This record gives sequence, C-alpha cells and structure tokens, in this order.
Amino acid sequence: MVGVYVDDLVIIGASCDDIKHFKKEMADAFKMSDLGLLRYYLGIEVRQSARGTLISQGAYAAKILERSGMAGCNPCQVPMTTRLKLSKMSTEPLVDATAYRSIVGSLRYLVNTRPDLAFAVGYVSRFLEEPRKDHLAAVKQILRYVAGTKSWGLRYERKKEKQVQLTGFSDSDFVGDVDARKSTTGIIFFLANNPITWQSMKQKVVAQSSCEAEYIAAANAACQGVWLARVLAEVHGSALSVPMLKVDNKSAIALIKNSVLHGHSKHIEVKYHLVRESAEKGQINVEFIRSEEQLGDVLTKPLGKVKFHEFRAKIGLVDVRGKYSKAQEEIVVNGESCMSSTSFRVTA
Repeated sequence: MVGVYVDDLVIIGASCDDIKHFKKEMADAFKMSDLGLLRYYLGIEVRQSARGTLISQGAYAAKILERSGMAGCNPCQVPMTTRLKLSKMSTEPLVDATAYRSIVGSLRYLVNTRPDLAFAVGYVSRFLEEPRKDHLAAVKQILRYVAGTKSWGLRYERKKEKQVQLTGFSDSDFVGDVDARKSTTGIIFFLANNPITWQSMKQKVVAQSSCEAEYIAAANAACQGVWLARVLAEVHGSALSVPMLKVDNKSAIALIKNSVLHGHSKHIEVKYHLVRESAEKGQINVEFIRSEEQLGDVLTKPLGKVKFHEFRAKIGLVDVRGKYSKAQEEIVVNGESCMSSTSFRVTA
C-alpha cells in the first residue's frame, strides 16, 4: 500500500522483500530519495519496533502551545469539565475570531493521533462563527490538557493471529447541544484491538428519544464498518470475519433487529435504516455492551477524570516517552515477513 501527499510517499507492506522490490522499481522509473524507515510524516512522529508501532504529534502539539501563548501553562487532567454547557447565544464578550479558528483548526489536526481530544475539539468547533470569552476559556482548558500530555500517542501492537476481528463501538448522548437540541454521535473502530478510525460529530437531526439517538449513531457506525470491511478485504486479499458493532442501548438494538415500523420509529429518516439491512444481510453483527464498557462514550460527552483516564488507556493511548518507547526501533524480521513502512520523496 502506498500513501501519497504531493511528493512524499509512504510505503507499507507485510513483506520487507516486496517493499524493497517496489522501491527499486520506483527508483528506476523516477528520481527519488530514499528516506529509510518511516519516522516522521506530515507532523506525525512514528516509532517502529518488533513490539509494534507508536504514533504521536509531540512536536506539533508543542508548536500549538507556543503559538497560542500557552507553552508555560499549568496542565490539567481532562480536556473538558463534566458540567460545561456552551451556547451560541452566550452574552460573554467577543474574542478574536481569527485566532480562535487558528487554534481550533490546529487542534483538529492533532485529533489524528489523539482520539481523547475528539469530543472536546469537536465541541468548541461549533462556535467558530462568533467565538466568545467562555468559548475561548474552553479552548484554553483543552490546551492545558495538551500541555500535560504532549508526549502521548497511540500504540499499535503487532499481532500474530492470522484472522483479525474488526470491532466498532457506537454511542450517543441525548440532546447535549443546548442550541439545536441535537445529540452527539461517537464512533470508534478497532482492528485486532488497535484503533484505526474514530469520530465525534453532532447528529444532523433532532432525536426524540435516547433510543433514536443511539439508533442514528449505530446507523452511521454500520456504514463505516461495512466500508472498512471491504477496504480491509481488498488489502488483505481475503474477506475478514463479519465486523462487530457494540451498542449499549437495548431499545436501539431491538429497533435494528425488528424491521416492523411503529409510532416511535416511523418518522426516522430512511437513510438511517441501512443499519437494519446490514444486520439482516450479515454484513455486521450488532451486540449489546454495558455502558461501563462502551468506549464510544469518551467521544460523546465530557467525562470525569477517573473514567476518562480509564477509557483513554483502553483506547490505546500511552506516553510514548515511557516504557513503550524503549523497544528497539529496527524492524525485527521473524521468518520471511514483517510489517514495516518506509518513506520516499520525489526529488525531480
């Protein structure tokens, strides 16, 4: 697999020999610079070892703090307090909208390796049009959290299993948006217990019940899961096991598995019923999970310190300067294959 951004290429493969062969063919056809084992790409720092891969954006996070004047701030334990409610109708004084948008935009890019920031950054992104003092205070809270976790990133462990499981978690709060009274969807997918995609987004319609909000979240997650399964099957060369979707609302699960329309569901937009068809066709398995184990919860609302730190660890976030960074950075080949990535740059 090859990732391309302008003139920078990232080559990823399960066979070191195949990677070397591809690089030779590319070098024969184009004038290119071999930058070796991937360590840095578009602001993302990469550490590869026999144990797995660590990705982080420590240097980028430090630049955000410096540009925003928060480099010397006191760190905090969570990106957002649990009882915070912000509104577009705030009467607080207006702040510099350009500076606000610049900081929030930078934080949004940081979410690429920091799913723990996804909800908080998405929440403050709702006030880009006319940011006010209380909105900026919430952004500064996020920056204080980033200051204390600059060196944190995602851990991807190497797995020896031939058959890997794609597992998703979908969750929703209920009318958390005080202006439009809309709910927030949180979705995260894991491949072999490693996070590969996540999102926190405000729903496009007003849900009349928590069941409906969870149903809408599950529908969006089902679309993502079916698509991911197809992409992974193409990359892997064979179909994976059926994706699993974890939902913590029994009423929503009953609505997915029962296609009969009734008074509580007949108004739901047709596009959200795709989750029913996906479940009926066996394209996705929907299972119940207790709310205490619902990892999507961290993407739908601000959590207390204890629960937030617990879910952060379960998602796979670690301090890359800690024990996980002490493994050798060389790829250790066991047998004939290894999982590695390398980088190329077109020089002319």
